[in-house]
Amino acid sequence: MKDPVSRTMLLLDIEKYSDRDDVEQAYLRRVLYDIADRALARAGIDGTQRRRADRGDSVMELIDAAASVPALLRALLTEVPAQLHGYNRLASSSAQIRLRGVVAAGYVAVDEHGGWVGSDLNHACRLLDAPLLRAALRERDNGFALCVSEGVHTGIVRHDHHGVPAADFHPVTLTSKNGPLRGWLHGLVPRNGDDHGDTGAGETPVPGTSGDVPAPGAPAAPRPAREAPAPAEPAPGTRPAAPTAPTAPSRGVVFDFGGGSPRFGGSLVAGDQHGVSGGQVTGDVHLGGTAGEGA
Repeated sequence: MKDPVSRTMLLLDIEKYSDRDDVEQAYLRRVLYDIADRALARAGIDGTQRRRADRGDSVMELIDAAASVPALLRALLTEVPAQLHGYNRLASSSAQIRLRGVVAAGYVAVDEHGGWVGSDLNHACRLLDAPLLRAALRERDNGFALCVSEGVHTGIVRHDHHGVPAADFHPVTLTSKNGPLRGWLHGLVPRNGDDHGDTGAGETPVPGTSGDVPAPGAPAAPRPAREAPAPAEPAPGTRPAAPTAPTAPSRGVVFDFGGGSPRFGGSLVAGDQHGVSGGQVTGDVHLGGTAGEGA
């Protein structure tokens, strides 16, 4: 295997390729090759500066490190959407083509079988296959969703080159089988984007998902019960006023003289049986007689 060399990597993938029949797939592959060739030519990258690998529904281009990455990004942001529009306006509904794209940079080696080897290339492939990039493409009217790697953003995009506005790229964390991947998405981040970095970009929280606002139709959260105020203590030497209406049980011993026989704690006082058990009686209690007796 040869020593790894520094390369810019361009990956382009066709959406819903496997849903088409053989004739449609053959047509889409020709369109994909044509779009890639035109974009690279627009960027000033000739055949001596690139090497292509075919993945069926996608292509990968290894581009010489001396080629201009800003020119490549400008071509992708202008030429690819224009080419897609030209093809799709004349194609049948089953032959429409929409693309996901990734631009990354790193080291790649070519083995004895002509295969490409390198963790940076693996990283780029994971970005291309990430669910969030697929979701972004579904929301694109121009049929093209582009993501760049952290290294490309740091070295190129963040410097706001002509035709590559840094403000149009947003940080995202993409999921993969190897864990979260950091990337920068061109255009709006889909609603399930889980990382917006320090830009403050993002969506308004959907009611019911943040814990602050209930979802539509959901019952309101119960309010905490409010304790009834403790009854006021009667003035010394006076009898407590009789309740005018039944009230909810309160704390402490309750004497019920509203009707029938009185109860103390768990015992009943009725007829010739007089007893109190399981309770405590304090203060003056008058059973029978009049209020003035014994005064």
